[in-house]
Amino acid sequence: MRTTSRWRLALAAGVSSLALLTATACGTTTQAASGGSGQQTVAKDDLVLVLSVINTTNPYMASMIEGAKSLSKQLGVPLKVVDSGGSSQQEISQIQAILAEGKKVALVSNTVASADAVPIINSVKQAGGYGVIWWNKPDDFTPEQVGDNFVAFQLHSGVDAGECTGKNLAESMGGKGNIVVFPGVLDSTISQQRVAGLKEALKDYPDIKILEERPANWDQQVGFKEAQGMIAKYGDQINGVWTADDAMMLGAIQAFDNAGTTANVKFAGEGLYPPTIELMQKPGSTITAETFHRGYMASAIGLLTAYEAATGELDVKSMTPEQRQGIFKIGCVTPENLADYTKYDADVDGWVKGLIESGPFNAEPVPVVGAGPVKMPSE
Repeated sequence: MRTTSRWRLALAAGVSSLALLTATACGTTTQAASGGSGQQTVAKDDLVLVLSVINTTNPYMASMIEGAKSLSKQLGVPLKVVDSGGSSQQEISQIQAILAEGKKVALVSNTVASADAVPIINSVKQAGGYGVIWWNKPDDFTPEQVGDNFVAFQLHSGVDAGECTGKNLAESMGGKGNIVVFPGVLDSTISQQRVAGLKEALKDYPDIKILEERPANWDQQVGFKEAQGMIAKYGDQINGVWTADDAMMLGAIQAFDNAGTTANVKFAGEGLYPPTIELMQKPGSTITAETFHRGYMASAIGLLTAYEAATGELDVKSMTPEQRQGIFKIGCVTPENLADYTKYDADVDGWVKGLIESGPFNAEPVPVVGAGPVKMPSE
C-alpha cells in the first residue's frame, strides 16, 4: 500500500436490496495487509472506472471525460461514463445499473445535487467498490463517517473562487455600478460557496449593487435565456455580469452580443473554458475575471484516488484529513496572467502521466492545500 503522512446513512429498501446483490457479484478481493485495517482490495482485472458527470454539453464536463479517458488508457482499466442529463434520478439509476453488472468500481461523481452523494456512495459501498465525490455533498456526510469505501471528497474552494472573480470584476468596473448574478443550481454547495465568496469580496466595494440573482443550471442555453430576461428588465443599468461558471457566462455574453451592448459590460466567469480563453485573447475583451482549474484534472485526481484505494496502493485509514476531504489549489486569472495557466492544456496525456507518478495529492498546479469543509464567510 502507498502510505500517507498521517493520518449512514441507509438507502431505501429497494436500493439497499440492489446494492446487496451487487456486493455478492463476481470479483477478486483480498483484505489489505496494512495494519489489519480491513480494507478490501480488488484485482486490477476485476475493476472498472466510472465517471459520473452532470451533463456532456458543459465544457467542464467534457473536460472531465477527457481526463478520465486518458487515465483509463494509461492505467489499462476500462471506463464507463454516466451522463446524468441534469437528472439526479438518471444519475443514480445508471450508477446502480453499472454496479449490478458485477465488476467492482472505482468511481468519481460530480453530483447533480448535493444530496445525490448519499445514495451513490452507499450503493458503491454495499457493492464493495470505492468512490470519490467531487464538488457537492451534504456537509454532514463525510468519508470518515462512511468508511474506507468513501475514499475522499474533493473540491476547489468556491469561496476562494468567488472572492477572486468578485474582486477582479469590481476593480474592472472602477469599484462602482450594477451587476447581475447567475448561480448554478440552488442545491449545490459549490454554487453557494462561489456566491458567498462574491458577496464577501463586494463588501469592500459598497458602490457596487447586485440587481438580481437567477440560477442558470450550469447551462449555456439557460444562461442565454436568463440573461435575455435580465437585459429586458434592466437594460443599460447592467454594468457587470458575474456567473458561477463559464457555460452560463458564455450564454450571457451571447445575449448581450445580440443586444449590441457587450462592449459596455464587464464579465466574470469561473473555470476558464476554451471558448473563454479565445475571447480573453482578443483585443478589447470584456472578460476580466476568471479562475483556473480543470475538469480533466478533477476527474483524473478523483479516479486515481479511488483506483489506488481499490487496488491497495493507498491505505485509506492512513490518509490525512487533507486527503480525505481535500481542498485543491485554484488559480486566480486575469488577462495579464492568462498564459501562465493555459500552458497546462497543451498536453493532457502528459499531465495525467505526471499525476500517476506523483500521486493524486501533489500534482501541480492543483496540489492539496487544505482540509475541508470549506468555511463560509461570516455574514
